[in-house]
Amino acid sequence: MSDELPPPPVHQMASASINDSSPSPLLEWAQFSRRVLIRTIIGRPDGGSGLSGQKVAVGGWVKTGREQGKGSFAFLELNDGSCPSNLQVIVDSAVAPLGQLVPTGTCIFVEGVLKVPPEGTKQKIELRVEKVVDVGPVDPAKYPLPKTKLTLEFLRDVVHLRPRTNTISAVARIRNALAYATHTFFQKHNFLYIHTPIITTSDCEGAGEMFQVTTLINDAEKLEKELTKNPPPSESEVEAARLLVKEKGEAVAQLKSAKASKVEISASVVKLNKAKESLSRLEERSKLKPGIPHKDGKIDYSSDFFARQAFLTVSGQLQVETFACALSNVYTFGPTFRAEHSHTSRHLAEFWMVEPEIAFADLEDDMNCAEAYVKFLCQWLLENCLDDMQFMVKNFDKNAIDRLKMVSSSPFKRISYTEAVALLENVKDKKFENKVEWGIDLASEHERYLTEVIFQKPVIVYNYPKGIKAFYMRLNDDNKTVAAMDVLVPKVGELIGGSQREERCDVIERRITEMGLPLEPYEWYLDLRRYGTVKHCGFGLGFERMILFATGIDNIRDVIPFPRYPGRADL
Repeated sequence: MSDELPPPPVHQMASASINDSSPSPLLEWAQFSRRVLIRTIIGRPDGGSGLSGQKVAVGGWVKTGREQGKGSFAFLELNDGSCPSNLQVIVDSAVAPLGQLVPTGTCIFVEGVLKVPPEGTKQKIELRVEKVVDVGPVDPAKYPLPKTKLTLEFLRDVVHLRPRTNTISAVARIRNALAYATHTFFQKHNFLYIHTPIITTSDCEGAGEMFQVTTLINDAEKLEKELTKNPPPSESEVEAARLLVKEKGEAVAQLKSAKASKVEISASVVKLNKAKESLSRLEERSKLKPGIPHKDGKIDYSSDFFARQAFLTVSGQLQVETFACALSNVYTFGPTFRAEHSHTSRHLAEFWMVEPEIAFADLEDDMNCAEAYVKFLCQWLLENCLDDMQFMVKNFDKNAIDRLKMVSSSPFKRISYTEAVALLENVKDKKFENKVEWGIDLASEHERYLTEVIFQKPVIVYNYPKGIKAFYMRLNDDNKTVAAMDVLVPKVGELIGGSQREERCDVIERRITEMGLPLEPYEWYLDLRRYGTVKHCGFGLGFERMILFATGIDNIRDVIPFPRYPGRADL
C-alpha cells in the first residue's frame, strides 16, 4: 500500500462503535482492512458522485469483464459482497495485463481514483485504476460459475462457490440483517441471550425424529481392528495364568510357614502381584467382543461417551426454561436438528431457531411478544436491507416488499383453533387436500388459506387440541385444549409456534406419562415446577422460514448457507 492510502489509525478502530452516530467522513475506510467497501461508495444518496477525485483502494470479485478499444483498456464490474450493486472499474493495458483481469470470478485488489463517468451512462461513479496490487486469477474454462443465469438447484451442487452469486449473497445479507435484528429486539427488551446445548438427552417435541450422538460405532470399529491385530487370549491362556497365580500364592504361603526372611517373602509377593496383574489384564481382554455392546438384549449405553443415550437437539426450549425460571426473560438462538426423511421445499435436517422464554407471563403476553418481534424484523429489513429486498422483488417475488410493509403495519388477527376450523369447514371455493375437522393439526394449505385468502394478513391461532401439541403446553380448563398459539403469515404459513408452559407439576407429570414418554429424563424439568414454579411462556421462530417469508424464495435449501437434508451434507 502506498503512503497516499493510509489505513485508519488503530486507536480509531478500537474506539469505533456499531452504534456510533457521529457524522461519517467523506470517504469511509474499512476498519480492519486497507480498503473502501463498495457499499460506502455507491450506497450514498448521490450514488458516489460526491467522492469524485478521491483516491481509494478496493477489492472484490469480477462479475463481468470486457476488453475495449482493441485491447487498450477493460471495463470490470466489481463486487465485494457489501451490497448487491457493482462498482465499474476501468483498467488501462499499460497498468496491468488485461487478460488475467477480465474473466468472471477473478479476484482483484486495486488502487485508483474515483471519477464521474460521461453523461448518459447509468453509473454515478467509476474507478480509474492506477495500480493493480493483487490478482487471484481464474481459468474461465474450469470456473463452475459462468456469466449465464444459473438455477438455484444447480448452485446447491457448488455450495462452496454459490455465495459469489447475486442471489445467495443477497440472501446472506438479508439473513445477517435478520439475525442482527433478532438480537437487537430482545436485547432492547431486556432479554438475556442464553447458549443452550446442541447435545441433549431430552426430546422436546416427543416426535422421536432425532439424530443420535454416539461413539459406540467408532469404539466398535477400533476394537475390531485391535482384536484382529492382537486377538483376545484363549481360555487355555487364561487358565494358565490362573494356575501361575495359584502357584505364586502357594510359594508365598510356604515361605511364610517356613518363617523365611522378609526379603525372600517380599520378593515372592512381588512375583505374586505381577502374576495377578497379568491375569487381570488377560481376563479383561478375554471379555472383549467385537460389535456394539448389549445388555439384556438392548444396546448398552452405559459404555457410550455420555454413559446414556444422547441426541442432537430439536429445540433449546426446555433448557432455556431453566434460566427463565431464574433470570425472568431469556432467549436462545442456535442450530437445531431433525432426522426427518423429508425432501420437501420446507424441510431441513439442520435449521436455526429463535426461542424466547418470558417469566410471569401468559398466552396473551406470548402472542403480544411474537407479533411485536415479527413486525420488528419486517421493519428492520425495510429500513436496513432495502437494496437487497429490491433485488428479491425484481428476481423472485414482486410482492416481497409490499408483504413486509403489510405485516409491519397491520395488527395480527387472533382467532381460536375452534374458530379457524369452523371457517375452513365453510370454505366452498377451494377443495383442500387434507380434510378439515376439529382435532387435526392444520396443514400448510389450511394455514395459508387463513392468512392469504380469508384475512389477507398475519393470523394468530390459539388454544389447540391437547392431542396434537407437546406435553409442556398448559392444559386449559376445558381439559381438551392447551394454551398454544401459532403465528401464520402469507407465503409460508406457520412462522412461529408457542405456548404458555404448564407450571403445575402434577399436571405436566401426567401429560408426560400420557404421551408415553419416560419420566426419568425430565426429572430436572419437573424440578422447575417443584421448586418455585412460575407462570411462563415462550415461542420458537423458524429462522429459515422467516427468510423464505421475507425473500419470496421457494426452497428452504437456498436460504441457509450450508443446507443439510437427506443424502446431502456438503462441506
